[in-house]
Amino acid sequence: MRAISQNAPGGPDVLELVETDRPEPGPTEILVRVHAAGVNPVDWKSRDRGVLVSGAATPFTLGWDVAGVVEAVGAGVTLFAPGDEVYGMPRFPHAAGAYADYVTAPARHFAHQPAGLGHVGSAALPLAALTAWQALVDTADIRPGRRVLVHAAAGGVGHLAVQIAKARGAYVIGTAREPKHAFLRDLGADELVDYSQQDFAEVVHDVDVVLDTIGGDYVHRSLRTLRPGGTLVTIVPPDDTFPAEAARAAGVRATFVLVEPDRTGLREIAALVESGQLRVEVDAVFPLEEAAKAHELGERGRTTGKIVLTVAS
Repeated sequence: MRAISQNAPGGPDVLELVETDRPEPGPTEILVRVHAAGVNPVDWKSRDRGVLVSGAATPFTLGWDVAGVVEAVGAGVTLFAPGDEVYGMPRFPHAAGAYADYVTAPARHFAHQPAGLGHVGSAALPLAALTAWQALVDTADIRPGRRVLVHAAAGGVGHLAVQIAKARGAYVIGTAREPKHAFLRDLGADELVDYSQQDFAEVVHDVDVVLDTIGGDYVHRSLRTLRPGGTLVTIVPPDDTFPAEAARAAGVRATFVLVEPDRTGLREIAALVESGQLRVEVDAVFPLEEAAKAHELGERGRTTGKIVLTVAS
């Protein structure tokens, strides 16, 4: 099969198209013919640093977002059969190898694709949507009437988080540059702040939940927007400056969430798509062999929504 491989950390030019052996599913696993693979910031960070792919040895194949068709099932699998269209984020944060013609992974790391969405849209969802779901629903317990601040609201995680929060009945405030405000209002955002023109911490107050997708001083400044008892959830791995003590002193909670495979979450996300409450924005699509170009675009940090690789013809 074809796969995108790299032998060492580095820039996009380390990604190369290779021929390798097709995997076989073990017990409880399925073999998926990949039709599309999502591209996420963790992909290019892993490529560049070579440290975020847990347990991966070089050469390795990047990618976690998978949408495709079940080719074969291993012993004991009852959830799927050959021919089923599935999507998922298998094995994260361990190497999954989604930038390839085929992927094997535990069956329970997948769910049926949202009806009518197609492979490209389905591949854009898993990592970003599960991140938003696990941060807002599982960690922050979003409920009707809660005020939620979403940073980088037009980004891959952000634009899905806005919609998930709205579907849970929240009042949503987003940070984004002004040209993206119309897009976010269309997704349901109630209030928007152009971070290039205003300090969000000076104009946003009394929120119940902050979803931070940026890190750095955004975490510290976001504490000032929370009301007592509020929750800040960051998806950026914290360093030794993480303000845990400052949060406790202010009577709020600050925590980090690392997304994990989640069949239940995937099914909830699919239901939101099918009910019209969630749509995924695909900014650009590249063929598998142009994975390096997809990374170059993503690293510029100006995309709206997601980037996807098409794999099967």
